[in-house]
Amino acid sequence: VQLQASGGGLVQPGGSLRLSCAASGSIFSINIMGWYRQAPGKQRELVAVMVRGRNTNYADSVKGRFTISRDNAKNTVDLQMNSLKPEDTAVYYCYAESRGSYYWGQGTQVTVSS
Repeated sequence: VQLQASGGGLVQPGGSLRLSCAASGSIFSINIMGWYRQAPGKQRELVAVMVRGRNTNYADSVKGRFTISRDNAKNTVDLQMNSLKPEDTAVYYCYAESRGSYYWGQGTQVTVSS
């Protein structure tokens, strides 16, 4: 499984960004896809996950602001981020679980600043 993340950038507080993660390879064996993030000096943390394209789970800090969705036709998992806050600034990583193995995308920088 290969993952390619895109969509990061600089946005003002209160703004929106949409991240996209394109999967290729053995995509039919993917059970979980989602997003983690890592801010400077902090550990990588879960942001949102989708299990088998249906069940979702979000970090408390992003509930009500972020939405994870899957486009089976495009083999992508997107993260719509609204009402962004400076504390959302981090490198965002797409990941997938397939047959007990974990795969990571290259990371995309999200900076929320005025």
